[in-house]
Amino acid sequence: MGHFRELGEELQCLLRLKTDPVAYGRYEQKDDLDKIDGLFRFPHMFSFGQALFAARFQGLTVGITAEDKMFARCMRINGLLPVSMESMDAEAKMLATTWFASPEDGMEQQKAYPRIPVAEAIVVGPLMKEEFEPDIILIFGKPAQISLLMSGMQREKYERFQFFFMGEGACADSLAQSYVTGKPAVEIPCGGERSFSQLADDELIIALPPFYFERALSGLRKLRHIGIKYPTASIGGIADIEPIMKRVYSNTIEAAMRKGKAAE
Repeated sequence: MGHFRELGEELQCLLRLKTDPVAYGRYEQKDDLDKIDGLFRFPHMFSFGQALFAARFQGLTVGITAEDKMFARCMRINGLLPVSMESMDAEAKMLATTWFASPEDGMEQQKAYPRIPVAEAIVVGPLMKEEFEPDIILIFGKPAQISLLMSGMQREKYERFQFFFMGEGACADSLAQSYVTGKPAVEIPCGGERSFSQLADDELIIALPPFYFERALSGLRKLRHIGIKYPTASIGGIADIEPIMKRVYSNTIEAAMRKGKAAE
């Protein structure tokens, strides 16, 4: 114990996030929830976003099964209820009264959803309380914070990251996408999340498997060592950038500039 607590505290030091990371776990058997002490269960109808709010802002660890009163759409995204053509058709028609122009468009969204495999229980809670082993880690931050976090991952091993936008129900863009692919996934929060999760207008979400979380921190340490850190230094819109470029990139930028001039 103490591993994720230490990593979470270091992340806060490096990125100054408004709230701590949230851990997400999936259990094949709902009885596994009994191993977690002090589990909170919603007594009324709720959305998955409200479970995240409880973890982020209230420090609660929330257990959820198919017997709980979570909104059915959230249940299916999280694998607590199976998906059928009937359920997809019903959701498509529901969405056609609001977010989409037709049931056909709603069905296109249904078909595109990444969905967490069916299981009996899920749990979300503050990562740094270490009450369960996370399958996915969710981090909420401003674009500059999320961008630097992803740059930390690239500092360790480069890969071009992609993101998706499902529209309403966008928690699938981060959590479900990361779970089914094993890759980081960035999300632009949807209207429901801003209403029920109380995400701020300037917040994004990134979902990471634990391996990527540790990789990001390792890269952030190295970037900080050379002066690349949060908050981003303000240089100025009309400033002479040459001294800054020389400091960050050493003499390599000068050599590259000379080569460019020679080629002309």
